[in-house]
Amino acid sequence: MAGLFESTGGGGAAIALDEWEASILRSLEVQLLELIGPGPGGDGGDPLAALFAEGPTEAPADPVLARFFPDAYGDPEKPDDDESEAASGEFRRFTELDLRARKRDDALFVVRALDGLGSGGMLKLGTDDCPRWLGALNDLRLALGVRLEVSEDDEEGLYELPDGDERKPLVMAYLWLGALQESLLEAMAG
Repeated sequence: MAGLFESTGGGGAAIALDEWEASILRSLEVQLLELIGPGPGGDGGDPLAALFAEGPTEAPADPVLARFFPDAYGDPEKPDDDESEAASGEFRRFTELDLRARKRDDALFVVRALDGLGSGGMLKLGTDDCPRWLGALNDLRLALGVRLEVSEDDEEGLYELPDGDERKPLVMAYLWLGALQESLLEAMAG
């Protein structure tokens, strides 16, 4: 069984990760960073330009990004509502860049922590670190869930996939991330 988070008291947590687990988690976070993309002005962009940048007004085409940054108004079953579409566009323009930045920062925080771990070992998270890790793990699990087209109705079927199913490695990562999230929440509470 993969390592899970344990409470260190006071809202902190610790987890023992072997080299393989740390490598998989790091790889998934890097892929998520590539999907989210750089901030305004690129990776080393002008901070002043980023401060005044406006986000997009159209919903992302990628299903994972559309799930991360959904329309704020309207009924998804009735996408031709011009008034709701305009309101969602305005909302997106002023909020999406900040949401992307938070997701990017959380993923980078996890990558850097894993880089500091080297070839595996004990990773200790302080009280302020835990919510960032929880957000990054949630984003990864959500992304995998969208790619796997997981719904509440068929999540149990994930446990029954045959070994030859090409989705099996992603399903294993999805289930592992769920266990990590649950153990981190318990550690934060305990």
